[in-house]
Amino acid sequence: MNALAQDPVRSVVQSVDWIAIAPPALAALGALAVLVADLFLPERRKPLLGPVTVAVLALAALGLLPLLDGDRTTFCLTADPAVCSYVADPFTLAVQFLVLGAALIAALLSMTAVRDEALPGGEYWFLLLASAAGAALLPAARDLATLIVALEVASLPSFALVGLRRADGRSSEAALKFFLSSVTATAVSLMGVSFVYAATGSLHLDRVAEGLRETAPGLETLAATGVALTLVGFAFKTAAVPFHSWVPDTYVGAPLPVAAYLSVIGKAVGFSGLILVTVEAFPSYGHVWGPALAVLAALTMTGGNVAALRQRPERPHSAVRLLAWSSVGQAGYLLVPIAAAAYADEPGRAVGATVAYALMYAAVNLGAFAVAAHVGRSAAANRITDYRGLYAAHPLTALALAFFLLCLAGLPPGIIGLFAKVAVFSTAVDAGPGWLAAVMAVNVVIALYYYLAWTAQIFRAPAHAPAAHAHAHAHARVRVAAPLTAAIALTGLLAVGLSGAPQLALRFAADVLL
Repeated sequence: MNALAQDPVRSVVQSVDWIAIAPPALAALGALAVLVADLFLPERRKPLLGPVTVAVLALAALGLLPLLDGDRTTFCLTADPAVCSYVADPFTLAVQFLVLGAALIAALLSMTAVRDEALPGGEYWFLLLASAAGAALLPAARDLATLIVALEVASLPSFALVGLRRADGRSSEAALKFFLSSVTATAVSLMGVSFVYAATGSLHLDRVAEGLRETAPGLETLAATGVALTLVGFAFKTAAVPFHSWVPDTYVGAPLPVAAYLSVIGKAVGFSGLILVTVEAFPSYGHVWGPALAVLAALTMTGGNVAALRQRPERPHSAVRLLAWSSVGQAGYLLVPIAAAAYADEPGRAVGATVAYALMYAAVNLGAFAVAAHVGRSAAANRITDYRGLYAAHPLTALALAFFLLCLAGLPPGIIGLFAKVAVFSTAVDAGPGWLAAVMAVNVVIALYYYLAWTAQIFRAPAHAPAAHAHAHAHARVRVAAPLTAAIALTGLLAVGLSGAPQLALRFAADVLL
């Protein structure tokens, strides 16, 4: 008899690779520490919880460094150590870097918002860290149960964050819409997981892939239905049309740093989940999810860009609404390589383009939200017209916003935006769905109008009306808060650095393989 058979305790007990799970574990432990500290700290000391949260997220991001030397696994089956529930590979590390870095920027934005809007600090920081822990766990998950749990750990605190402005009815309404839409999508996704489990007898992604390739004839319909339903929950998180209706109202009703957090980390969660279930678990059903995701990508980029095009600059909260609809359009671009992976000989290279594009999008979109947070301090309605005269009052901040918008549009000097779009576009051309590349090209042209129209507002001189003079003086009176300055500087430096060496994006797209 072997050693495991002689010692039944050893057969069910396994060691945990604490270094591998350090990034999400540190965020989770930080959330608990902040929650406990909030109970005992005097009121005058509670503002310290903000810097503590930033430090915890920075420490969690530094926890990625020891993992760069090679793939690590843990929570593996004792009977088959090659089948694991947690894998720290290049894909996992790239998405965890995106998530933790974006959460850190969102925390910097939040330090000003928590003070100005009198939000409950202890609850806010706990919820932000808890959601970041779930988002960091998801890309490492390699079984369907862990994927769903991580998805909900990332999502549930977000509902509460959206509704933390308790005196604002829009905040409560936004949280309710977000919650109802999300739980419906989760229920559908759970039903899909149960169908997949019934058809394959396993939840681990690699075993699910094997089971689907050898599905019994009587279970093929059940398996195909399970595949389709499982994708719904992750498609909702990406704000793909027609699962996008919650986005504009949620972004407007939420505190602005929470909207920034959802626009980036919510998408990272959705796209990493989609990549894992499609490429890792359902490769044999590419004929089901490939065309479906291609149609979703076309609908999403078109719906988002057309809605953004229709935003009136003088409408209250039009800047935030435009960023919300822009994020829907950008989600369509992010879906293109995942759809193309169904047709590609090397699907890992296709989805690498999504990860590269997501990193570019995270940096510039968070930067745009940081500038919007600054303008919102002097103009609560945050209209696009409120940005008129920003260059005269704050030249560096205005130049940063213009650069972020040009990156999103894919225009020079935002070279990284152009190269990221080329990487995504080439996956559709090379893999086969050429019609999707054509739809993307049309949408890129449509998006140029509203990005350039907003950029033009920044550099226009204030009008001569008394209200315009008052608004220009308001811009001049409100200095850029230190945390907002740090957020704008960090995102700006990252975007400028990537634009100076855009080949890094293409190399990254080729190297981040599953």
